[in-house]
Amino acid sequence: MTDDVQARIADVVKANEVLLFMKGSPLFPQCGFSSRAVAILDHLGVEYGSVDVLQDQGIRQGIKQFSDWPTIPQLYVKGEFIGGSDIMMEMYESGELADLLEKAGVSKKAA
Repeated sequence: MTDDVQARIADVVKANEVLLFMKGSPLFPQCGFSSRAVAILDHLGVEYGSVDVLQDQGIRQGIKQFSDWPTIPQLYVKGEFIGGSDIMMEMYESGELADLLEKAGVSKKAA
């Protein structure tokens, strides 16, 4: 079963240029850290997918093994694990996150 969850996580990570595993949805984040992560991505104006870990206990536990990172939210860009909300905030404030997204050629949201 664990392998199935890991395969599902890998598939959804591959299917999205930018993907946020979070508690809740971008419209209704269910924790402050997820809310902050959504605010950062929205401010940067990139298109991103999201997975609500509260909807699937397997994913909620499996993503922690997948990334070897203990907390949620988790950001992936082009299949690469970037970090949680603290790392996102530091990278955003330094301009590093915008640079990374630009270099990765991530799609901007249509105006």
